[in-house]
Amino acid sequence: MSLSETFKGLTSKPAHAISGVGERIGDLPKVSRWSLIALFIASLYLMPWWPKVPILGWVVDTPGTSFEGVITDKVVIYVLVALGLNVVVGLAGLLDLGYVGFYAVGAYTVGILSSQHANLPWLVCVPIAVAVSMISGVILGTPTLRLRGDYLAIVTLGFGEIIRISANNAEWLGGSRGISKIAKPPNIGPLKFGILDAKPYFFLGLTVIIVVIFFLRRLESSRVGRAWNAVREDEDAAELMGVNTFKFKLWAFAIGAAIGGLAGTLYAGKVRFINPSNFPLQLSILFLAAVVLGGTGNMWGAILGGAVVAWMPERFRGFADKRVFVFGVVLVLVMVFRPQGLIPRKIRKERWLANWRSSQSGEAGVGRD
Repeated sequence: MSLSETFKGLTSKPAHAISGVGERIGDLPKVSRWSLIALFIASLYLMPWWPKVPILGWVVDTPGTSFEGVITDKVVIYVLVALGLNVVVGLAGLLDLGYVGFYAVGAYTVGILSSQHANLPWLVCVPIAVAVSMISGVILGTPTLRLRGDYLAIVTLGFGEIIRISANNAEWLGGSRGISKIAKPPNIGPLKFGILDAKPYFFLGLTVIIVVIFFLRRLESSRVGRAWNAVREDEDAAELMGVNTFKFKLWAFAIGAAIGGLAGTLYAGKVRFINPSNFPLQLSILFLAAVVLGGTGNMWGAILGGAVVAWMPERFRGFADKRVFVFGVVLVLVMVFRPQGLIPRKIRKERWLANWRSSQSGEAGVGRD
């Protein structure tokens, strides 16, 4: 067996296993299904203690850094951002290369309102920041969503850079010095949001992710989700069938921007200091890589992709200066042998498998997805 066939087998087995488990859970009685979901969620809330489990600890342990810090500062944020970007890229089929701009808008809104500028509580600032991020998505999308493909990607790329450069040059935003003394989330019972303990921030972030997943699942199965699917598959055909493509693309942009801004509020509330260097173009590329790596259009794939892209560089700290290189090599290998993503969207997976079988049998005229 060749190396490529071996790698394909290794990367395809987890995806098939996950999809098979999902189908089996869906066939269970309602009580059993919800009991399993409740147990899975409970295990996620116990994640900060995973490194203490003998076998599991060897897998998840991150040498040179704190596991709690990694899942709080990296994994939670990347997963939440990947969920928002998946709405834009995966569901509506819009290529957004400037998503870090919405992430920065949310963080800076909380920074301005909760620091010495206004001294508002963090909980009051969060809905305002989400609303501002959504409005910024509408403002960006209204004149630009007539564009498609590469042209839209270039415009959104410029938006992300405009936000960063504007924050760097505007004195009321702190300029290159940034904003300090940002408010932290309020203490909730035994959960004390401080500097030393990262667990409360993880619990808060995980709760927000679960709420966002619940919201997006309902949205996917609604009329809006079906319209996004139609726009992604063939915008011209959707327009001819009576779908107001511009309106639904604008909805995708606004909802994606709101989730990105929400991730920015969590980040600002955790680090309590932000400056323009926290929002480079590289973050937009990594956010997009998380969605594509996990499986474009699949919410569970976006979650897995966000976790993998956030965790792998930390897991490779043992390679010292070469860890980014090793991380890049792993991404290339995964995308070469799993071009449809780790957990592909079901329709796309079936089409890809049909194309692959046709190519193996020598049939001509079948295009790849």
